[in-house]
Amino acid sequence: MAKDKKLVEQITSMEEDFAQWYTDVVLKAELIDYTSVKGCMVIKPAGFAIWERIKNELDARFKATGVENVYLPMFIPESLLQKEKDHVEGFAPEAAWVTLGGSNPLQEKLCVRPTSETLFCDFYKKDVESYRDLPKVYNQWCSVVRWEKETRPFLRSREFLWQEGHTAHATAEEAEERTVQMLNVYADFLEDYLAIPVIKGKKTDKEKFAGAEATYTVEALMHDGKALQSGTSHNFGDGFARAFEIQYTDKDNKLQFVHQTSWGMTTRVIGALIMVHGDDSGLVLTPKVAPVQVMIVPIMQKKEGVLDKAEELRKSLADKYRVKVDASDKNPGFKFAEQEMRGIPLRVEVGPKDIEAGQAVVVRRDTREKVTVPFEELDAKIGEMLDAMQKDMFERAKAHRDSHTYTATSWEEFTDTLEHKPGFIKAMWCGDEACETAIKDETGATTRCMPFEQETLSDVCVHCGKPAKKMVYFGRAY
Repeated sequence: MAKDKKLVEQITSMEEDFAQWYTDVVLKAELIDYTSVKGCMVIKPAGFAIWERIKNELDARFKATGVENVYLPMFIPESLLQKEKDHVEGFAPEAAWVTLGGSNPLQEKLCVRPTSETLFCDFYKKDVESYRDLPKVYNQWCSVVRWEKETRPFLRSREFLWQEGHTAHATAEEAEERTVQMLNVYADFLEDYLAIPVIKGKKTDKEKFAGAEATYTVEALMHDGKALQSGTSHNFGDGFARAFEIQYTDKDNKLQFVHQTSWGMTTRVIGALIMVHGDDSGLVLTPKVAPVQVMIVPIMQKKEGVLDKAEELRKSLADKYRVKVDASDKNPGFKFAEQEMRGIPLRVEVGPKDIEAGQAVVVRRDTREKVTVPFEELDAKIGEMLDAMQKDMFERAKAHRDSHTYTATSWEEFTDTLEHKPGFIKAMWCGDEACETAIKDETGATTRCMPFEQETLSDVCVHCGKPAKKMVYFGRAY
């Protein structure tokens, strides 16, 4: 049993050191491993299985709105990247460049895509001629490279996986509608599938995507009170279209510029999943995203009939649930700790006494609640418990977020709250970028978003005292 206990003790307590707790969890749950390329990670089978669940669910939701998948090259010629001034300036510090092909210098250096707006623009310029060609509602699943100075597994790495949607529309109204629609897809996915409550809103001009007219975001609050931008949707207007000369002939046979959008979600949502729901024993996965929903653990498995019964139960449940049997030769205590480490929602224990009594013990990962269930009722009870767990996880995360969301109407209150009560701070802002920059420089807090649901907390800006224009969510962030 000492060995079993050690497995859990190896995880640093989140209250002692949250950053170390996070690293311990991703390594010991075998989600990732480090590589010889600084800032890049191996996503191991347990981690990639979570990403596959996220990818498949998002992909289905995208396609339900008319999205089609494509794939564009990973290399961007320097001349192409230079066409949109704000865009290239925004990504220049993080760009990785290819200058050799084999041993021969390239005539033009190639950027390894940090994002693909310019590639899609080049593509749309050739692919769009008439209003009949619109809209183009495309998405690609790929990796991108950004030469980050500070890296952390899932949250920030030099290469990461994501999806990037890129659409072209005939009118500004259609582009705005698609931008908001995809933000809502992200919000619904995060809340319904990952049980992560979010704040929906608009980024300030300082924080918006380079080259965008407007950026909308879904912001989540982690267990330690830091914010995490969990998905963004951008309205480009016709700025990129003008830079790349993407025009179409309208119904009156007149040339018009298209209006574009872009939207993305990355593997950092796995980091959000860990930091919103995890505990000192490891991961806590929602039933909907968990690659394995039910782990059957045979007790005294060398006794005749135990493994056979465990396999019989697995087969009876496999049509409705993602279920496995842990038939390894580890002792039950170690298996329990390992199952908790990996965040598997339900554990089903079955041993000789259970078989004799015609029942199994079912344990929830999030609450550790144990119930004894007759074999014939196991199917229905597991469904009931998984549904309850999904709902309860969202409600707990929402309660945590709400209890760590504060209001500040004076600068003294703002700074005191920021230092002593980690979380979101709602405060009024004058709309001046210089004031926004000063807040960040003085406190490290950034504007997370201007929420769609506005409140009037006072008439003046929390920092400078000028007339207030917007209520903003502030916070320190990953």
